[in-house]
Amino acid sequence: MDMIIDLTVHIGTSAVGTIRDVLPIAAILLGFQLFVVRKMPPNPQRMAVGFGYVIVGLTLFLVGLEEALFPMGETMAAQLTAPEFIQPASATVVQWRDYIWVYVFAFAIGFSTTIAEPSLIAVALKAEEISGGALNALGLRLAVAFGVAVGVSLGSYRIVTGTPLPYYIMAGYVVVIFQTLRASKMIIPLAYDSGGVTTSTVTVPVVAALGLGLASTIPGRSPLLDGFGLIAFASVFPIMAVFGYAKLADWYHQRQKQKQDETSLETPENKRNIQ
Repeated sequence: MDMIIDLTVHIGTSAVGTIRDVLPIAAILLGFQLFVVRKMPPNPQRMAVGFGYVIVGLTLFLVGLEEALFPMGETMAAQLTAPEFIQPASATVVQWRDYIWVYVFAFAIGFSTTIAEPSLIAVALKAEEISGGALNALGLRLAVAFGVAVGVSLGSYRIVTGTPLPYYIMAGYVVVIFQTLRASKMIIPLAYDSGGVTTSTVTVPVVAALGLGLASTIPGRSPLLDGFGLIAFASVFPIMAVFGYAKLADWYHQRQKQKQDETSLETPENKRNIQ
């Protein structure tokens, strides 16, 4: 009974905070609609119902983060870094190689959360629609998810080793700048947007919890100094991955076109013309 009461109070408190945070957005939208556009918004009843859905959805989402995702991420980090789990019986000093399951978990959680990211799904579908199918939505999502997975795994390695974060981020953006200079102008905006949409509702809470959990359990690490930064990796590496995916997609289409041209030249009619 006490647990139910505490949960109810928690939900109510989160609902009040959500309303307080969302009201300025609604006020700005409604204010521009009435005083700048000078028209009543279309379907005001539907908008009011949708606003209620937003309040309920965000409230339950925030409660779910605090009650499930954050504790799960921190618990997994604590379990995977526990001395009895990582330290071999014959070893006296723990090396970065002993945290291999941390890197595997970071890769898996980065990939899975990104695939489920609603904002990425929306961007990928729009990219496929606008490109006329030249960019496959699933392929784009897989590329971004792979980039996030590699970034989160490398960020976990940084936390384990304690190496400075700026070196990784600067090196990553040097690669991104080089790719930008050689990429098609059509893919550059999508690549940079892909780095932003990954750091959204699903990915950020889990990745942040993983980083804080690792920094809290690995000896010599500070949650404040080392716990944050994984989200930066999750923003940079998807940009690289999208550029790489665009290059592979372009190469694949060129290859298919070349095969079609070769096939058309081998038809009996073309052979007779050549003769």
